[in-house]
Amino acid sequence: MNSAPQTPGDSEEDRINYQRQSLKQSVTEAMQRYFSDLDGQATHDLYDIVMAEVEPPLLKAVMAYTRQNQSRAAETLGLNRGTLRKKLKQYDLL
Repeated sequence: MNSAPQTPGDSEEDRINYQRQSLKQSVTEAMQRYFSDLDGQATHDLYDIVMAEVEPPLLKAVMAYTRQNQSRAAETLGLNRGTLRKKLKQYDLL
């Protein structure tokens, strides 16, 4: 019996799971590089550092995806519109 391996895109669920794993893997690898580059030095406020790197491109991508529709973008992100506007202003994206 010859069974070909499934590739991302075989089904919507497979595609979504692949994307999630891919993003998760990307973050894992980025954090491993970050800690390696620290070479034993201490770090502080790591959560804020990571969010400042991740949130702006996330917000830009979602705003582009929703054609700058803040209500749709907020819904897509699972935020209320006021929180989205606050974050857009925080990163000078508004």
